[in-house]
Amino acid sequence: MPKTCVLILLDGLGDRAHAMLDHQTPLQAANTPFLDKLASLGSTGLYHAGKLGQPLPSEDAHFAMFGSPKSEFPGRGALEALGADVELGKNDVALLAHFTSVLATFENQLVLKYDRICGTPEEVDSLYEAVKSYEQDGISIDLHQTGGMFGVLTMRGDVSPNITDSNPMVDGRFISEIKPLHSHRKDPAARRTAKVLTDYIRWSYKQLSEVAQNKLRVKQTLPPINGLVTQRAGQLRNRVSMRDRYGLRGVTVASGFMYKGLAEYLGMDCHRVKDTRDPSVDIAARIGFAAESLEAYDLIHIHHKAPDRAAHTKSPKSKVKAIEALDKGIAESLGPLLDNEDVLIVVTADHSTPSSGDLIHSGEPVPIMFVGDGVRRDAVTQFDEINVAGGALGMMRGDEMIHMILNYTDRARLGGIHDSPYEQEFWPGDYNPFTLAPEGKE
Repeated sequence: MPKTCVLILLDGLGDRAHAMLDHQTPLQAANTPFLDKLASLGSTGLYHAGKLGQPLPSEDAHFAMFGSPKSEFPGRGALEALGADVELGKNDVALLAHFTSVLATFENQLVLKYDRICGTPEEVDSLYEAVKSYEQDGISIDLHQTGGMFGVLTMRGDVSPNITDSNPMVDGRFISEIKPLHSHRKDPAARRTAKVLTDYIRWSYKQLSEVAQNKLRVKQTLPPINGLVTQRAGQLRNRVSMRDRYGLRGVTVASGFMYKGLAEYLGMDCHRVKDTRDPSVDIAARIGFAAESLEAYDLIHIHHKAPDRAAHTKSPKSKVKAIEALDKGIAESLGPLLDNEDVLIVVTADHSTPSSGDLIHSGEPVPIMFVGDGVRRDAVTQFDEINVAGGALGMMRGDEMIHMILNYTDRARLGGIHDSPYEQEFWPGDYNPFTLAPEGKE
């Protein structure tokens, strides 16, 4: 009987060494007795979803971790739209969008004054109302609120996702000019999309500046919420589900819209949860769900964003606390799964998030461990970026993780075996039984 894999994904767990932590990473500095115990029970190593040194966002990293090729990746905007239940046609383009505070220069350029800014619910409602729809040259634009200042912008018509972002993501920088990607610089659809989106953002700046709440904010010497920026354009593509490619019935247990969208895109179920102020309680509840769902799924993806969120505050000590809270919650809840010989436990991260410096994410590999019946046991007894480098798993990349999951859940296909007419990575594959001809018709 094949095993069930419980994949515990601690978002942004990897980091750099920091002087304030005696030149250790937050994971090295954290007190994690249970993760260390787990490491002593299985195989450890390092993992990177792409290339070493290449910073990846969570969506790209997860897509690779789940074993799907880049050619099928639809872009973050499309995944966010799916997760937020925004209607998205096959040829529509979706982008991430959010309100900001911008400052116009004498040269009519816009400077990003505050990329992240807060407003009252009434202010937010008035902002969306002011710029919720736009149409030009046969292209229609709609802005959909997904949470506070953040939303998804959809474009319909003869459009293309092959355009640049307008959001520089760093305060004090100019808003980026929207252009077709160089590879699509002669594509009429990409050129048209870039032009219409440019005109919409210009129009939005004027509309937002005239919103009554913004005029009041100026009188109160508060920064106006007068800009709208976009990034990560995407479009749905042909793809193969996780079940059809790997034979796995999957579910993701996560809080973000993107993970719900990714699950839908790859044919997985999604158990939406909310993050509280206590990561230990959150992770314990998610592991509890996994323990109750072993018969329904072959791959249970448990996600928590606490390390990544702490690292984005650029506080190594806050990240240490987040990691310690997760270790506590895992220790309190993982026992039933750890004692079940039909469960493979994998603990890792999607990427490294540096808790100092200018980078949003960084390109160092993250620690990974496999624990379960039959898994080789190496000599590693501490789960951190340095100690696991000497583990039995070595340096894993891309879809190698999903293949190791197939291996340790006894689903791996022997090379050269073709029981199925489809390009399936699991065994036994989907095939029809051989039949004898009816009597007298041989």
